[in-house]
Amino acid sequence: MAGEWLAYGELGLAAVGFAPFAIHRLSCGSWINQKLECPEELSGHEITVLLPVWNEELIIEKKLSNLAKQDFKAHLLVVDSASSDSTLEKTKTWLEDFPNSFESWKIIPMAERKGKTTAVALVMDELSEFDGIIVMTDADATMMPGALERVNRWFSNPQVGAVGGTPKREGDLEGENQHRAMYSMLRVGESAFDSTPFLEGSLIAWRSGLVTSSDLFVKSNADDAQIATAARLNGLRAIQDPELFFSDQMPLTAKGQRRQKVRRAQGLIRLLARKRKFWFSKRQGRFAKILRRNAWMHILSPLALTGAAVLAVMRNIAYLPESTLMGALSALEVYCLVSWLLARSNKSIFGTKTAGVILCGLENLLSALVLAGRGKSLHMWQQHTDVREALSLRIY
Repeated sequence: MAGEWLAYGELGLAAVGFAPFAIHRLSCGSWINQKLECPEELSGHEITVLLPVWNEELIIEKKLSNLAKQDFKAHLLVVDSASSDSTLEKTKTWLEDFPNSFESWKIIPMAERKGKTTAVALVMDELSEFDGIIVMTDADATMMPGALERVNRWFSNPQVGAVGGTPKREGDLEGENQHRAMYSMLRVGESAFDSTPFLEGSLIAWRSGLVTSSDLFVKSNADDAQIATAARLNGLRAIQDPELFFSDQMPLTAKGQRRQKVRRAQGLIRLLARKRKFWFSKRQGRFAKILRRNAWMHILSPLALTGAAVLAVMRNIAYLPESTLMGALSALEVYCLVSWLLARSNKSIFGTKTAGVILCGLENLLSALVLAGRGKSLHMWQQHTDVREALSLRIY
């Protein structure tokens, strides 16, 4: 009897853990049919491209070249977070060698490295008088041709406050592509329904003045998500455009991917926790529903499934399967364990891919929660040297 009670408890916690993923995925699959249309006309606003950098000497020239090839000529603002390599020198030399690539350019060197969010907040203060569109992009992201023009057109819609691009990640790790496809579908669905709280910092644009440095928590990362959420809470929508593409290189190892995801997860968890007063806000309407579900997925789900795993271990140690329920539950546990282990190695067999991606995501969220609980912040920039080396060898 005790074994069955453990089984019921395990099932209940597992249901709490997995339910929001199923519910939100089904909802977003329906919402995504309310397709957002990009306006045909330009907004009439100028664009300032914000390029935060730290130790990007291997790829900075290729990034500047990618920006210069855009059809829409923009201003450029490079903020260097105390690079210890030749990033500053290479940036200045390239801009002097190609003086007509941008409407204007400026480099802001920071005295010490304080993290990307601090760099973004600094630039928001610098551009406080600028009446236009700020486009932030990462040094390791390559924007599609016409990206800046498409971004500009979105702001012809007075309801749009922020726009994000959709990633096309380059690399051979299967689990990462599955993760990105699922993640993008949720963001596009949320955008169609109301507004998404999470956008990609590799290509994100917002109306200058709509989001200020006071909206950012500089001791945390996920500055892109902070901007998207602030844009909606300040009255306009944040949307992910499924046809505004950028490409970047995924970390080349499973370990590197996990490190990247745990860092990202901690930033999202902190953001959702800080915005908890809006989870049930009637004033925020549909957006409150989106925040509430994401809080469930990012905070409650990993805790619930950890509890389910503990009960599973206790039950299997203390009790042999003594009923059809317990036998079926044991089989399900084996399936989840195999799916998770395969996904951690970026492998899959028939029927394990989606479950493995979700379970690995929950593992990353739990790691982020534990680190946050121990007071360890991951808001400082972390360099993936293998990614930079791979990008430096690529021909565009």
